[in-house]
This record gives sequence, C-alpha cells and structure tokens, in this order.
Amino acid sequence: MYKSQGRYEEAEPLLLQALELRKRLLGENHPYVADSLNNLANLYSSQGRYEEAEPLYLQALELRKRLLGENHPYVADSLNGLGFLYYSQGKYEEAEPLYLQALELRKRLLGENHPYVANSLNNLAKLYYFQGKYEEAEPLYLQALAIAEQALGENHPTTVKIRENLESLP
Repeated sequence: MYKSQGRYEEAEPLLLQALELRKRLLGENHPYVADSLNNLANLYSSQGRYEEAEPLYLQALELRKRLLGENHPYVADSLNGLGFLYYSQGKYEEAEPLYLQALELRKRLLGENHPYVANSLNNLAKLYYFQGKYEEAEPLYLQALAIAEQALGENHPTTVKIRENLESLP
C-alpha cells in the first residue's frame, strides 16, 4: 500500500522485515521468499535504485523457476519485472527477450484475453516505441487495448494508459 502511494521510506522497512521473517520462518527456499524478493525489487526499481533491484529480481526469478517450475504465472511476473528494470535503464536489447518470454507464458497460462497479457503487450509496444519501431509497436498497442477494453472496461486506468500510449504514436 505504501509503495502505491509513493511512501517508499515507509514501505522499505516493512518489505525488508517481511523478507527476513519469511526467510526465518519458512526457510530460504520458499515461494513466499521469492514473493518478498520480487516486492522489494519492485520498490527499488520504482525508485530508480536499479543496481539494488536487479539481484533481487534475479534471485526471485531463479527461486520461482526452481520451486514453481518454468511454466508458472509468477515466473512470467518476474520476467516482466526484470524486463521493466532493463527497459527503464535503456537496456532495450536485454529487456526484449524477457518481455517476449513473459508475454508467451502469460498467453499460454492465463489465456489470450487476460489483463496481464494486455500488460505484456503494452510493455513490449513501449519498448519498440522508444526504439523508434513504431510499425512494430502499433499492432501490439491495438491488441493490448482490445484486451483491456474487454477485460477491464473502457475507463479503467490501465485501458486509458494503453489508449494514451497508442495515441502517442507518430
């Protein structure tokens, strides 16, 4: 909650405490530990603390793959988070394969019309947009928008953001 409100200073100690508690009570190799690592990485990434976020994303991804299997929605979430981290740093060549893997997993596991698929399509489209690959971005934005409108409604904040992204194309 604090993170979503931009209250990072209040969120960080709570996330660190949750991580340590989960490690102590559940052991290092538990899916909840991976969740805590991912949550802390998300916080650091949203603050631009990329060097601190990256190893946490990588640990969460490795744990999730090992404990939940390669084909799990949480693995897709970790791939997407790590992709966003690289995208945010302008490391587009590193972000693209992660976004593509997350998209493929989400389509296969959640279905073609799931809001998380729209999220992945939007992320990949933004990546192409910032590389000047507008012709590749447009169909992805259109797919993302169609899914979001159907799954979330025309006025949902996610749908509105995707529509704005589409309208920003030259």
